[in-house]
Amino acid sequence: MSEFTVRGRFKSRDGWQEFETEVDAENEDVARERTYANFGGRYSLKRTQIEVEEVEAR
Repeated sequence: MSEFTVRGRFKSRDGWQEFETEVDAENEDVARERTYANFGGRYSLKRTQIEVEEVEAR
């Protein structure tokens, strides 16, 4: 597994909040999916409320 840095933004009460998170995954697509799952579970967000702008291998 590789480590990826995922950057983007999500919709909150105050507007859009930017984020940067580290994810262990097999490839960029899996890293993106894990980010959607983590933010969806933690903040009860739908995929349409999360915008992933960049996935970068470390």
